[in-house]
Amino acid sequence: MEISDGYPAAMRQSIARVEATRSARLGRTFPAMSLDERKALLLSHHPDYKAGAKRPLLFGSGKGMSLNHELTDLFEARPLVRASLDLSKIDHDVDLLVIGGGGAGTVAAIWAVKAGLDPRKVLVTTKLRHGDSNSTMAQGGIQAADRPEDSPAQHFLDVMGGGHFTNQPELVRALVQDAPLIIQWHEHLGMMYDKDANGHFIEHPGGGTSRNRMHSARDYTGLEMMRVLRDEARNLGIPVIEFSPVIELLCDDEGRVSGAVLINLETRHYHIVRARATIITTGGLGRLHMQQYPTTNHYGATADGLVLAYRVGAKLVDLDAVQYHPTGAAFPAQMAGLLITEKVRGLGAQPLNCDGEQFVFPLEPRDVEASAFIRECAERGKGIKTPQDMCGVWLDAPMVDLIHGPGTIREALPAMFRMYARFGIDMTRDPILVFPTLHYQNGGIATDEHGATSVPGLYAAGEVMGGVHGKNRLMGNSLLDFNVFGRRAGMAAATYAREHPAGKLSLAHVAAYEAMLHDAGIATTRTAPRILPDYRGKEALDRYLDIPL
Repeated sequence: MEISDGYPAAMRQSIARVEATRSARLGRTFPAMSLDERKALLLSHHPDYKAGAKRPLLFGSGKGMSLNHELTDLFEARPLVRASLDLSKIDHDVDLLVIGGGGAGTVAAIWAVKAGLDPRKVLVTTKLRHGDSNSTMAQGGIQAADRPEDSPAQHFLDVMGGGHFTNQPELVRALVQDAPLIIQWHEHLGMMYDKDANGHFIEHPGGGTSRNRMHSARDYTGLEMMRVLRDEARNLGIPVIEFSPVIELLCDDEGRVSGAVLINLETRHYHIVRARATIITTGGLGRLHMQQYPTTNHYGATADGLVLAYRVGAKLVDLDAVQYHPTGAAFPAQMAGLLITEKVRGLGAQPLNCDGEQFVFPLEPRDVEASAFIRECAERGKGIKTPQDMCGVWLDAPMVDLIHGPGTIREALPAMFRMYARFGIDMTRDPILVFPTLHYQNGGIATDEHGATSVPGLYAAGEVMGGVHGKNRLMGNSLLDFNVFGRRAGMAAATYAREHPAGKLSLAHVAAYEAMLHDAGIATTRTAPRILPDYRGKEALDRYLDIPL
């Protein structure tokens, strides 16, 4: 197969048509869809509405909720420990246990200490390394309404509209009200947001937003954010246990969550943590590869927190809606599913079909944009096929430099430019091929505006939490989400921990869960949850089942 500047000859023919239409498209705005047009497109082409892709939960607090098979399999799997596990030996006795070492967990731990907890009595445990998370991988930016022409009220309307008005208003209110405070806090920590020559924030648009309020650090925003957050946690002396995922929550004799069972991935031993309060911050579910889609997510994103919370009776919300980011890389094959930040479209890159025609407004809400890409490939037959038989549409990246001046891509999108350059593709000269990729868990554990779940002693924050985004998240609200609700959950859990000592530890809920499995006619030998990192596989998971102390 002959390759010319990164692309095979067959794809080069389509690129020639893109180049031929570029001057005519420059400066032209493709019309946005009406609400009715968006709804019709979602119903006909979004994966959430694909026939046969879901089934209802048969028991528990979410009984009857229709979820993707991959997720329902986890809820209907047997726990990884038995109710008979000896809980008399306490390995860690703390005020607050934070499950998950990404953005939300780190923020929660920091603000719990700021709220008065002794850092030595706060424990963060994480499945991989501290910071291995979707938070670190985030590229585009964080929203905050901090300009005179903008307001939290306008931000609120954008978030509600983007979520198709299914969001919980009190959570959205908290999100937008706290946003400017979060940016100020990041500045205090030393985060290097993009600024102009006068020191003012450079703020870009995002899909579904009515104002430019996207703050970014080039296209390393999440990495830069986690740099300062992790440093702050370490400066405060907050202990972190790495490579030790939680495989079961513990309750006390009054039904309050009072700690957890960890498993050390190196020694294969259980460890018991007793905690006055517990915060779940385990992130999303991308590595379940819903409907066999590729994913932008890190290897640990396997829905752990959802399963843990569900087994103690926590309520869930909006898990029937999963976000497929419209612009995942579709070529070269080595990059399939990797995120192409929405910032590229925010800077002016247009989505085009194989004939170089624009077919959708580039900044529709993500679910609408993704559905338009799927329609162009599946129904209209105007996608571009790769040698690996994938299909995608063009994102005309060279328009960014044409609109904003030469060097903009290298300056604003350095990580992306280098990522493509590794494969001989120069995105300042050629378009890049994209197709929707599994990106975000819209729903999750139901909480109030302070992160409290329906189970006493249990809090949640970040992507594992549901309600704030409704059926669809807008760009830039995930980094904001984990900061706002990580902060709120950390402070609320600290208050709870001071007032509620843990009682006698129990795994009675595990026995009750297995009884529900039996009553629902589900064999308890069913495939266990993929609670371990995706790269270890089922064989490794089987080795960790029922491990003695």
